Amino acid sequence: MSVAEFAPSSPLESLYAEHHGWLRGWLRKKLGNAFDAADLAHDTYLRILSTGRVPQAEEARQHLTQIANGLVIDLYRRRQIESAYLDAIANLPEPLAPSEEERALVIEALVEIDTILHALPPKARAALLLCRLEGLSYREIAEQLQVSVSSVEKYIATGLLACAQAVYGPLQ
Repeated sequence: MSVAEFAPSSPLESLYAEHHGWLRGWLRKKLGNAFDAADLAHDTYLRILSTGRVPQAEEARQHLTQIANGLVIDLYRRRQIESAYLDAIANLPEPLAPSEEERALVIEALVEIDTILHALPPKARAALLLCRLEGLSYREIAEQLQVSVSSVEKYIATGLLACAQAVYGPLQ
């Protein structure tokens, strides 16, 4: 076999060959373990593959770092949600406790809801949560957020629309 057979043949392969080891090391320092680092390094390249945008050589590490940082945030957020859910069900009697499969499905749903909510503007997120979780009236929400009742109506409509689009896709 010649050396040419081992040379990267695409920009993505070049990016991977030149920076994968560095990215894994950087993530290992940030996360404190090699397993999560390897997973997130892999996910970083999958994200690049899915977008089809391979950065120029001079932007490579900055681009990889930006994607990897987002994935680290997602990992911590997911672990926080999972921990809160497991704490919430920890004291359930065994016959009522969900199975491992049910737990996994609930955690996936909670992570998806969290993602939808964090994509909303802060006041829309707050209004929707105050309405649905706290049971506050629009007037009470308006007072708490220091906005008009019509603003609360718009915020909640924005939140409900985002939820509906997540379930049903873009609405026409």
